[in-house]
Formats: sequence, structure tokens, C-alpha cells
Amino acid sequence: MKKHILIVPGDGIGQEVTAVGKQVLDRIAEKFNHEFTYDEALIGHVAIEATGDPLPEETLVKMRASDAILFGAVGHPKYDNDPSAKVRPEQGLLKMRKELGLYANLRPIKLFDELLEASSIKADILRGADILFFRELTGDVYFGKRERLEDGNTAYDTMIYHKYEVERIARKAFEAARTRSKKLMSVDKANVLESSRLWREVIQKLAPEYPDVEVEHQFIDAAAMLLIKDPRRFDVVVTGNLFGDILTDEASQIAGSMGMLASASVGDSTGVYEPIHGSAHDITGKGVANPLASVLSAALMLDISFGLKAESEAIIAAVDGVLKDGFRTRDIADTTTDASKILGTDAMGAELLKRL
Repeated sequence: MKKHILIVPGDGIGQEVTAVGKQVLDRIAEKFNHEFTYDEALIGHVAIEATGDPLPEETLVKMRASDAILFGAVGHPKYDNDPSAKVRPEQGLLKMRKELGLYANLRPIKLFDELLEASSIKADILRGADILFFRELTGDVYFGKRERLEDGNTAYDTMIYHKYEVERIARKAFEAARTRSKKLMSVDKANVLESSRLWREVIQKLAPEYPDVEVEHQFIDAAAMLLIKDPRRFDVVVTGNLFGDILTDEASQIAGSMGMLASASVGDSTGVYEPIHGSAHDITGKGVANPLASVLSAALMLDISFGLKAESEAIIAAVDGVLKDGFRTRDIADTTTDASKILGTDAMGAELLKRL
């Protein structure tokens, strides 16, 4: 199989972890007799520094011409400390999602048994948890009208959804539920928000088309509590942009670290695969970032965009093997970890390549 992959490292540790992800893809191509070609492009703070634009047109052209995109992260403390900045790295991320029609963010929360003790949640509550989140990506407060009033003392953001936006991601979630336990949880705040009432109505109207899928509705506050109390209750979850952002970051504690969680942003064309963590400038350049989420994102790419299930499973097995052998990066190590097996970014990548 021949495929063209665009590498978009972005900012901070995105540069470091995508390099390991690409190495793993190269090893898979070699092992399974595929041909992967690559290009690279700018986004975020590095793009602003180089061009003044967080998503240059050249990057968009390359994105549209690729079969899939391996993405790093965007963000820089410079902008966190200056909320008045008009041009921001995150604008590149939001524009990319809009321009590529990436309306569905898939975040699998799969716990490796070797990391049960890395979470702050008790192991007997976590064991066996396996959740697939569908977070809507192109609506909600991230894209609604927003304004700071002239007096400077009042601001608002509009939570807005259109019926078609809810319907298209709901269908993807229903289809996924059919391949798993046939259970779907929809999360909203329909007791307060009109946009959530629309969300729930759309889910309810679609449900009869999927009679084999059991649908449960939960308010966001209750879902957040249940996610910690009983994560094994969850299987496929579909929710809006803001609630999905919050819940999936919360769910990272089930896996022990954000450094372990991959994601796929898909629509009807080129898919983007990325770790859910940010640019982490506090550890940038130190060689200690966990590359496993980027590697698992590459596995998602092979499965979802290319239909290469065996290749994807080979990567997951390699990650599992590394963990079973006791190797850890700093973020997933604990007091029982052998200090000689706490690895940096490149060394963890090397261990993965050995197993592949």
C-alpha cells in the first residue's frame, strides 16, 4: 500500500513525540511491505513566528493533499500570559478542524494493566475500563459568537449547535456502538441549556434507526462523577465540544497520564491523528516527554484511515510489551519502578522499534 502522510509537529513536545511516531510508521512500512511518503508543515506558535499566521495557506494545501496527518500539539506560554493577543496558536487548530471538516474527535481510553497503579484511582475500580469518546469538534462555544463589551467588564460566548452537526457525529457513535457492546451514552445539560435540548432530541429521533443499541442520557455533571466512580459503566460516549474536552481530560487519569492517550479527528476527508496532551513547554527540549500517545495515534491512523488493522494491532502490542517489560517514561513511573527502566523520549522509541 502507498500512502502520503503529513507530519505537523507544531509546538513544544509535539516536535519530539511526532518524531518517534514517524519512526514507528517507518518500521511498520518496512515490516508489512508498505510505502509511506512524508512531508512536513507548520502550525501554531512556530507558524506565527515564521509567517505571522497560525495556519499558513501552504500548510492547508499540504493537508488537503495528504492521505492522513500525524499531528503534535499547539500552544506557547507567551499567549497564556497575554489573553489580549489577537493572533494565537489555538486559532490554527480550530481553523484546521473547520477547513478539513473534522467534526468527530475519537478518543479511546484503554487501560494497560501494567499502568493500573499509575492512576490516582483505585486499581479495582479501573481494571477492565475501555471507553471510546466521540467529541463533536466544529460547533459549541468554540465557534459561537463571542464578545467583550465596551466597558470591559462583561463578556459572553455562545453555545450553538445545528441539527446536522449533532446528527452526523451521533451516527458515527451509533455505528461504533454496534461494533462494541451496543451501548451508547449521550452526555448533555438538557435540564438547563437549549442547545443541549436540541442535542438530546436529535439523539432520541435517531435511536429507532439503531434498535440494537441501548441509549442512555446523562447530564454532564453526573457523567463527570460517574466517570471516576464507575469507569467500567462507560463504553461509547457521544457529547459536545466543550463537555467532550472536559470529560476526556478527566478520563486521562483513568489511563494514568495524558501521555498515554491518542485521538483521531475525522470527517469525510483527511483525518488528523494526535495525542490529547498539549505542548508542555515546561519539559520541552529535555528529552523526557512520553511518546506513547503519539505512537498510539499512529496506530489509530493505520486502522481508521488506511484500514490496516493488523499493522495497528502490532503497534499496540509493542506498546504493551514495553510496559510489561517494566519500561516507563517519567510521567507513568511510580515509586516501585526500577530507576534504570525510566526512559527518555528517544530511548522509549528505541524500545518500541525493537519489538516491532
